[in-house]
Amino acid sequence: MKEVATNYVPQNWYLLLSTFLFCVGIMGVLFRRNAIIIMMCIELMLNSVNLLLVAFSAYSGNSDGQVFVFFIMVVAAAEVAVGLALLVSIYRNVASTDINVLNKLKW
Repeated sequence: MKEVATNYVPQNWYLLLSTFLFCVGIMGVLFRRNAIIIMMCIELMLNSVNLLLVAFSAYSGNSDGQVFVFFIMVVAAAEVAVGLALLVSIYRNVASTDINVLNKLKW
């Protein structure tokens, strides 16, 4: 009988990739001024957390993390819908997606 090789990615690589993605998201939120890019960076941070949850779930053999990822993705989709609606409304008033221009909306 031929043995099947069990090649898998070590868990440390998932941790490093997720940490890198989360740091890129943090840097994008802190240093970018375009609201659309900031929303994309927030989604990148959520996806890095989802990657960790799925990796830990796969290594532990428990599917609870994968179910939790499903609920996070549903909430993230609702967040994007509300965020884009707000962004379209702001763009109609100010004609820009730059967050520095939003000072014009103050009373």
